[in-house]
Amino acid sequence: MIMDAQPIVQFRAADISNGEIVVVEHLDLTILPGEFVYLTGRVGSGKTSIIRTLTGENPLLGGEGRVGQFDLSNLKGKQIPYLRRSLGIVFQDFQLLMDRSVEANLRFALEATGWKDKAAMNERIVQVLEAVGLHNKSYKLPHQLSGGEQQRAAIARALLNEPSLILADEPTGNLDEQTARGIMNLLFEINRRGTAILMVTHNQALVRAYPARILSLENGVCREVACL
Repeated sequence: MIMDAQPIVQFRAADISNGEIVVVEHLDLTILPGEFVYLTGRVGSGKTSIIRTLTGENPLLGGEGRVGQFDLSNLKGKQIPYLRRSLGIVFQDFQLLMDRSVEANLRFALEATGWKDKAAMNERIVQVLEAVGLHNKSYKLPHQLSGGEQQRAAIARALLNEPSLILADEPTGNLDEQTARGIMNLLFEINRRGTAILMVTHNQALVRAYPARILSLENGVCREVACL
């Protein structure tokens, strides 16, 4: 974590919506480059709404919000693709294209974010697959992979554009305990290399096993807690 750096995420008195109504009021939140932060709370507490606000899917209804250079309180539609390209996003259900190999999934993501140079794309695909331990499974279709391997492929996709922040929404939610720990080890390894991670989770055992900063949502209020 870089203490004197500009925040990578900052909300001030922000009203977070689920797309229609406010679900988190007057959110004050700062995430610095290189931090690992858990976002916890019951189902429906607003965790995913915060993630969707950070990606520009849900509008900020009040207050101030920034992600890197993007002002969420004055976000234009044409800026949203660029905002999302600056982030790495990991979902609970992987969201891989099931009719394409791992390599083709990654190539599609690169092309969708503006890459043109085939040699550069090939090199980047090799780099991220090596980073997540899938360098020998690039040719496989998602259904030929285990759940943990599918999530590793999804994390590789999130790393393609070298984001300074990864948003991980319940990334271990569909995995057994042993596989989940493997994914956590990978996320913490990525974090140690300098990438900030905001992880939504309800798995208190994992939070205790992998200590980091914890934010808890309850009754529309977000507060920092020492431990769960």
